Amino acid sequence: MEYQLTTSVQYLKGVGPQLGARLENWGVCTLEDLVQNIPRTYQNWKRVEGLGSIKDGDSVVLPATLLLLRRFRRGYQTAFELVLEDSAGCRFQVKFFRQPYHGYFDRFRCPQKVWVVGKPQVLKNKIEFHHPDLLDESENLENQDQLVPVYTETNGLNSRKLNQLVDQCFRLLERPQVWEALEYFPSVLCQKYCLISRKEALKLLHFPSLNLQKEYGTRRTPGHRRLIFEEFFWMEFSLALKKQSYAQEKSLSLQGKGELRDRLRATLPFQLTQDQEKAIQEIALDLQKNTAMNRLLQGDVGSGKTIVMFFALLQAIEAGAQVALMAPTEILSEQHFQNAKKLFSALPSVRMAFLTSKTKSEEKKRILANLEGGLIDLLIGTHSLIEDQVQFSKLGLILIDEQHRFGVAQRHRLQSKGLGPHRLLVTATPIPRTLAMTAFGDLEVSVLRQKPPGRTPITSRIMEEKNRSLMMEFLVKQVQAGRQAYFVYPLVEESEKIDLKSATESFEKMKAQYPDFRWGLLHGKMKPEEKENVMTAFRHNQIQILVSTTVIEVGVDVPNAVIMVIEHAERFGLSQLHQLRGRVGRGALKSYCIFGAASRLSREAKQRLNLMCETEDGFAIAEADLQWRGAGEFLGAKQSGALGFRWADLVRDEEILLEARSAVEEIFKKDPELKTKEHQSLKSYWQNLPWAHTS
Repeated sequence: MEYQLTTSVQYLKGVGPQLGARLENWGVCTLEDLVQNIPRTYQNWKRVEGLGSIKDGDSVVLPATLLLLRRFRRGYQTAFELVLEDSAGCRFQVKFFRQPYHGYFDRFRCPQKVWVVGKPQVLKNKIEFHHPDLLDESENLENQDQLVPVYTETNGLNSRKLNQLVDQCFRLLERPQVWEALEYFPSVLCQKYCLISRKEALKLLHFPSLNLQKEYGTRRTPGHRRLIFEEFFWMEFSLALKKQSYAQEKSLSLQGKGELRDRLRATLPFQLTQDQEKAIQEIALDLQKNTAMNRLLQGDVGSGKTIVMFFALLQAIEAGAQVALMAPTEILSEQHFQNAKKLFSALPSVRMAFLTSKTKSEEKKRILANLEGGLIDLLIGTHSLIEDQVQFSKLGLILIDEQHRFGVAQRHRLQSKGLGPHRLLVTATPIPRTLAMTAFGDLEVSVLRQKPPGRTPITSRIMEEKNRSLMMEFLVKQVQAGRQAYFVYPLVEESEKIDLKSATESFEKMKAQYPDFRWGLLHGKMKPEEKENVMTAFRHNQIQILVSTTVIEVGVDVPNAVIMVIEHAERFGLSQLHQLRGRVGRGALKSYCIFGAASRLSREAKQRLNLMCETEDGFAIAEADLQWRGAGEFLGAKQSGALGFRWADLVRDEEILLEARSAVEEIFKKDPELKTKEHQSLKSYWQNLPWAHTS
């Protein structure tokens, strides 16, 4: 039989139909799948004869005899305890707090000779192993030192067995022509960026060399470099194709005479920052083109994104087009509507409407009729804007605020209500450069870093529970002086499972303790009308202290609110803390943010809160957040799918990302339509990759 990469794994010696079926269920169907299932980590195995020659921190290979295997209950799970004896007769324990896979221990009988492979630890002057690899005596582990690949294991296949199957694969597929299908990069590209072949890369990763031990630990071997480069390459290739398709998408040229924008500029009580002026100009030039604008406007808290959006929508209205502004919450969309009414009070020709799920039936009918008849220039609202009955007569521009809170399908539904409308996506979460390049590489990006003049820096402090009374004294004085304050909690109601203060319980207690103040409560479980009434009262200082959950994270602008108290601050992400802090410091008044924290914090939690006290720079905070949490958690589940790298890491591998981006840019610059044979091959290969189907 002549083996190919497409040959089923069941034809390997030692596999067969039964184990082959298990591998297929695991996603390993062919020999190609098997060789591309690279190790998750590596261990330096040091052969020792007994417990007496073990050094602290070593990963060891220890021959031993299994004397006892017993199961015991540990909470809701079954744990396993093994007693073994080394060659000198010294006994020790091995513990598994969970079974590696179903049936893992069925192969062992007492007494039995085994190899214990792992890192021992000393507990109460006794040596124990937790979750080591247990291998049969028949395994050939006579080498003194070796660097060993560690794979994710599955039922019936331990790490050692997987490595043996991979070794068999490479021996059966030794013919050079077999690997041609996997080598899709042009030789010129490989030479320029010092990339080894895919076969060499996979072989180096499956059969590591002890000489490169440090490089394996940091994922800096030539094999890792090749696989990391290609992951970034295909992501950038996908984004370049998407950007190319945007460039071919025809749209209305929204020139406008500039009269409305000039009148708005003349009425502004403040001067625009250089960043705002630059963003306004970039967007204006895009809107004048006959191809659809696809731009991301990102900025720090309080950097003035709203006014930039308003200049953009006025340009579209001047050109005779309609504009849709969609926000994820009623609080934020209501804020935009109120700001628009205030700023456009001197522009009566701008016809606006506000649409949410709570809009009354008769009012909704009137809005929809006027919208379809072209009598509304600007429609502001929530998800209601994507309903089927919402029809525009000439939709030329869509603005999506806090765009990461909308799914791709929702954004496309709004887009489909016009003929190639221009698109401006807005986010209040500063996005690190590497993440913006990767997650939003198909968009042009405008960045607002500067804050408008007149904003006073916010003083941030960590408050332990023992200092709470001092904090409350300070807060009382501020409120008595006419100022307002927020208290933010992670929970609506108290939970029996988590010992956290809740918004409702704390609201009742503090209201009873300080009855002379006007208190308000706001959370996501309230009805829309209730939330609107509370926020309206807070804006007009009818509520002095607002107790809330994170529903106020974005879109709340009350300049008189100068104190933000965030309870259980260690429970929030850095970006969320930064957004919440941004609810104060909205004007010239001195403002304060207090991070309420548990008396005992982990080292990581202290680092995070100290960083929040040291800087207000949202981009610096975002960089730290990316490093600590990773890209997926930073963006949230809805967007992290496209960043599901197997080998690459945005922070660690930024240099390789830039190289891959440069390689793709060079290809599309030389051959935009990918007409050459080698570029056609790249596109053909790309179409079978997951990257081709990410949105």
